[in-house]
Amino acid sequence: MYRERMSGLAGAVVWTVTRTADAGPGRVLPDGCMDLIWSSRSGLLVAGPDTVAQVAAGPAGERYVGLRFPPGTGPAVFGLPAHAVRDQRVPLAALWPGPEVAELAERVASDDRPGRVLESIAAARLAADGGPDPLAAPLAAGLAAGRDVAGTADAFGLGTRQLHRRSLALFGYGPKTLARILRMRRALAMARSGTPAAEVAARIGYADQAHLSREVKNLAGVPLGRLVGR
Repeated sequence: MYRERMSGLAGAVVWTVTRTADAGPGRVLPDGCMDLIWSSRSGLLVAGPDTVAQVAAGPAGERYVGLRFPPGTGPAVFGLPAHAVRDQRVPLAALWPGPEVAELAERVASDDRPGRVLESIAAARLAADGGPDPLAAPLAAGLAAGRDVAGTADAFGLGTRQLHRRSLALFGYGPKTLARILRMRRALAMARSGTPAAEVAARIGYADQAHLSREVKNLAGVPLGRLVGR
C-alpha cells in the first residue's frame, strides 16, 4: 500500500508504505532524489540517489514513512555530497550524532503524523544550512527539458568539468546521467497516460522506439510494457 502527498517543503513529497502479507517486492525507479525515511523496524535512514532501479522488500506489517526531496536538495539536509551515498541506504546515525538521531526517531515513531515530523526535521536543517544550492533546481529543470550538457554549462557560466563536479555533489552523478534519468521519468509519465511508445520516443527525444526501450530496460531493469501495465 503506497500513498503520497505534496510536502510543505518546496518540491518535496511525503510518502508512506505498509507491507502486506501478499505484497511482492517493490521496484523503486531512479529519480535523482534523496529521501529521509523512517522504518518501523530500522529507524531513520537516508536513501541516496539511485543510478538503477532498486528492488525493495520487507516483512509483512513493516511501515515506512519517507520524505523525498527534489533533486539537489538532499545534500543541504544531510550535510554531505549526494555521491557519497549513491545507490545506498544508510542509517542516519552513520551521518549525524547517534543521540540526536535516537531522539528524532522516537519523535517520529510516537507521532500520529510522522510525515510532519520528518518535514520539521528537514526544515530545521535547511534553515540552519541556508537552504539548498540555488543552482540545483534550474540545473535539473534545464536537463529535464532536454538541454545538452555543453549548453547547460554555458547557461550557468560553468565549464563542463565544473558542471560535472557540481552535479556529482548535488545529484550523485554527472549531468548526462541525470538527464537520462529525468528523460526516462518523463517518458514513463507520458506512456502511463496512454501515449503510444513510438510517439513517446519521438516527443521526448529518443532516436526511436527501440532506443526508448533500451533506456528504460537499462535504468529500470524491466521492459517499458511492464511499468505501464501493458
